[in-house]
Amino acid sequence: MKSDSLLLEIGSKNFKNRLLTGTGKYQNLTQMNESILQSECEIVTVAVRRVDNTLDPSHKGLMEAIDWSKIWMLPNTAGCATAEEAIRIARLGRELAKLSGQEDNNFVKLEVIPDKRYLLPDPFGTLQAAEQLVKEGFIVLPYINADPLLAKRLEEIGCSSVMPLGSAIGSAQGILNESNIRIIIENSNVPVIVDAGIGVPSHAAKAMEMGADAVLVNSAIALSKDPPSMAEAMGKAVQAGRKAFLAGRLQERPEAIPSSPLSGVSQSSANSQK
Repeated sequence: MKSDSLLLEIGSKNFKNRLLTGTGKYQNLTQMNESILQSECEIVTVAVRRVDNTLDPSHKGLMEAIDWSKIWMLPNTAGCATAEEAIRIARLGRELAKLSGQEDNNFVKLEVIPDKRYLLPDPFGTLQAAEQLVKEGFIVLPYINADPLLAKRLEEIGCSSVMPLGSAIGSAQGILNESNIRIIIENSNVPVIVDAGIGVPSHAAKAMEMGADAVLVNSAIALSKDPPSMAEAMGKAVQAGRKAFLAGRLQERPEAIPSSPLSGVSQSSANSQK
C-alpha cells in the first residue's frame, strides 16, 4: 500500500515505528529486552505455541519480561502445519494478549507452514484459516509467499495486512522476490509488511524504499554478534528507507547527466562535458 502517512495503521491501531521484531532465538531475556529498546519498535511477535510449552527454555518468563503497557503483542501461529491448528493457536494467542493486559488485542500473525525443509507457507491453508479468523473478529496479518493474486484475495476477505516473504525464513538472503513484492505494494489497499529473509539493515532499507509499509526482523537481530546494536541499525535503516520513499528517488537512466549546470560555461568547457 503506497501511503505518505506518518503512521502505520493496522486495523484500528496506529504505530509510529515501522519495524516489527520477534522474541525468538535470543541468548537470554535481558538481551531480548535491550534489543527491543534499541530498535524502538512498538510491535513484537510472540510464538504462542512456544509460550504455551513450558518445556521451551527460550520463552520461559517471556510474558513477565516485556512491558506490555508499552509494546503491542502480535501473537503468531508459528509451528502450525494446518489451517485447523492455526485457528486453534490464534484463539489461544488472543487469550494470551488479554493476560498481558491488552483486552482489545485481536491481532494475529497467521502462519500455516507444513513444509519443514524450506518453511514455505501453505497458500491454501493460509486462505482457509484467514477466512475463519476474520469471521471471528481477528485482525489477521497473514505470512505468505510473494504471490500478488493471493495477497489481493486475502485483502478481499478482510485481512488487515499482508506479509510477503523476502526470501526463506532465516536465510538472510534479502529480497529475492522484488518484482512480485512491487506488484503487491502497487495493488494493495492494506499495509504490506515484508517478512523473512532480511539479513542486514540494507535489506530492510530496500524494502522500505520500494514502498513497503513495514518490515519484520527477528533472526538477523537475535543471531547477530551484538543484537542490541543490530536492532538499532535495523531501526535506523527502516526510518531511512521510509524517508527515501517519501522523498522520491532519482529515476534510473542509461546515460549520464552532468551534475553541474552548463549555463555560463565557456564553449570549450561545455564541449568537454558532452
